[in-house]
Amino acid sequence: MAEYRTHMKIIGDILATTRDDLQDEDGATVTYLIRKANISHSRISRILKTLVSQGLLERNDSQGSNKYKISQNGREFLQAYYSFTNFADNFGLSI
Repeated sequence: MAEYRTHMKIIGDILATTRDDLQDEDGATVTYLIRKANISHSRISRILKTLVSQGLLERNDSQGSNKYKISQNGREFLQAYYSFTNFADNFGLSI
């Protein structure tokens, strides 16, 4: 049976993609993030808006399209997320 990803797992995937898999130094496009995160445009738009407003992502307007890069706060959040996920996994819990 397929396991569904949680909202936090999707956020972790988006932050990791904007940290590791940037198309260029300006950041990742929405289309690229949709493909990497495997979610709909409307859902990722809401998530990106939240991540930008919380300071976890930075939005750059590059040649008429928005591109996203992880911020320093996003890097710290992602590190804490990985630490907590590993901690929970050690107890047999899934996040």
